[in-house]
Amino acid sequence: MMRNSIFALLSSFLFFACATNKASLAAEKAPQLRFLNQIEIPFNTIFQNTRVGGLSGIDYDAKNDLYYLACDDRSIYQEARFYTASIAITNNAISEVAFKNTYRLQNEKGESFANWETTPNLSTDPEDLRYNAKTKSLLWISEGARVLSSGKKVLQNPALTIMDTKGTYVTEMKLPENLQMQEIEKGPRNNGTLEGLTFDFDYKNCYANLEEPLFEDGPQSNLNSGGLIRLYQFDTQKNQNIAQFGYRLEPIAKAPSPAGSFAVNGISAIQYYGKNQLLVVERSYSTGTQACTVKIFLCDLKNATDVKNSQSLLANIQLASKKLILNLDELGIFIDNIEGITFGPRLENGNRSLVLVSDNNFSEKQKTQFLLFEVIE
Repeated sequence: MMRNSIFALLSSFLFFACATNKASLAAEKAPQLRFLNQIEIPFNTIFQNTRVGGLSGIDYDAKNDLYYLACDDRSIYQEARFYTASIAITNNAISEVAFKNTYRLQNEKGESFANWETTPNLSTDPEDLRYNAKTKSLLWISEGARVLSSGKKVLQNPALTIMDTKGTYVTEMKLPENLQMQEIEKGPRNNGTLEGLTFDFDYKNCYANLEEPLFEDGPQSNLNSGGLIRLYQFDTQKNQNIAQFGYRLEPIAKAPSPAGSFAVNGISAIQYYGKNQLLVVERSYSTGTQACTVKIFLCDLKNATDVKNSQSLLANIQLASKKLILNLDELGIFIDNIEGITFGPRLENGNRSLVLVSDNNFSEKQKTQFLLFEVIE
């Protein structure tokens, strides 16, 4: 009897040791991010007769050492557009951001998008873009809109559009039905739809994320709990959605002031990291605080349930796992509305760099920031 007990105890110990070792190995695979420096673009910087601001997405073309930057101007200040830029990194620090060109976004007819304030149904809301090095094209997101008020009714579906590097429309990806805007409280919320975008390393798949939960997937994040959002996987050969995964957001980081005023937490950007893994940027903002609380997680989809055919994430499913990599509050600097993330060039020591960019919402009270990190793997 005692012999059996000792054997059972020893087996339990060995199992615990193996489990601990596996957990340690998994933790070792998670990267660390070391902050190197930041640079700011002055408010109301003018480039090629456009106001630089609203930078809501970034991607790096390594072969040409060129960055693509999404601008979420809804043709209010100038035509809806994107920029190209070079970012000089000297002695492991950003020394200069030099804008190279600006290109207008074009619809299927080759026309510019309309002004949101005057013709909202013909406008667009650009949120992210990614360069496809295989096809030499760009994929970009429009968030769409759901506005139902006495003075305005807009039901504009989000869109994933393929264009050439000059902004000319090529085609669109087919979106699943649960991304269709509706008058009833079903489907996407206004200003909470497709927000982030990333290709895998061989460009066979791309991933896009909702910023906030679909109505049927439950409530938005609050101060006590985080909402449930969907991550979408698309086949870039067939241009269609092939899988969806559930992901739990963090609670809102800080109480708004005054109490009950606007506060939000959602995913503002994603970056493919490795097989089944994404770097996920969660950004929380509350009225009464100027800075945002921005956290970067390593998300793993390997064991997550494919919920493509699930009506709601409130069912019994396995969510994507997540591990906190960095809370930018720990840097001790002002952090604004981070909306773009991309791997940049290799640093002098061979490690990858990571570049973040913030969207100043064309507001003098906010900042356009470029932040540089070293990825330690």
